[in-house]
Amino acid sequence: ELVVAADGRFSTVRECAGLTLVERGVPIDVLWLRVPRDAGDPAPALGHFRNGKMMVMINRGEYWQCGVIISKGGFGDIQRWGLAAFRDYVASIAPFLQGRLDGLAHWDDVKLLTVQINRLRRWFQPGLLCIGDSAHAMSPAGGVGVNLAIQDAVAAANVLAEKLLLGTVTPADLEKVQRRREWPVRATQAVQSFIHRKMIGGPAAALPLPVRLLRTCPPLRRLPARMIGLGLRPEHVQTPEQPAP
Repeated sequence: ELVVAADGRFSTVRECAGLTLVERGVPIDVLWLRVPRDAGDPAPALGHFRNGKMMVMINRGEYWQCGVIISKGGFGDIQRWGLAAFRDYVASIAPFLQGRLDGLAHWDDVKLLTVQINRLRRWFQPGLLCIGDSAHAMSPAGGVGVNLAIQDAVAAANVLAEKLLLGTVTPADLEKVQRRREWPVRATQAVQSFIHRKMIGGPAAALPLPVRLLRTCPPLRRLPARMIGLGLRPEHVQTPEQPAP
């Protein structure tokens, strides 16, 4: 028998198993909120930078899903400002939203995401395999956490399906899943940590060289698009449609 822990970044299964997490320091949290969208709004962009402030904006059709980047643990200070001051803060990042922020009537309309980047030293033990956020919590930078989780699941199925049918899953098989998926996780987390340090946690001065190159050389934009959309190691289903009995 095999338990696959896919119960998220606060995994109960992982905690009960006593598996060890390695934490990477993250200097930010994110406040998520919704703002009505107008047809005349600027074209969708990944985010808005202004005066050292940053907000992610995702086009959800009738509304913008906005993620305001704040300092780690800073939500309490922002609440002490009051909602009116917070609405002004959001409008200072994306001025075209001015006049549409009155819908933020209560702090319940603002959801705190405590950002974490971590991973397990070992994703498995006999009879247990962790995948997705239970094995490696990702930053929301790039929105790639769900991609990596699904790729973990596909890789696990490819490695383990036949073994499960035969009842012969061993710790070596579980380790094979970790070996295949650990490199893209580590590399993606390194990129996310770079983004935090250079673009979010640092001063509002010049953007880092890689970002400036992306702005001035459109063909290079395919690289981050591929990384976000497909990941560093895409997985493809390789299990048989009709498994042997």
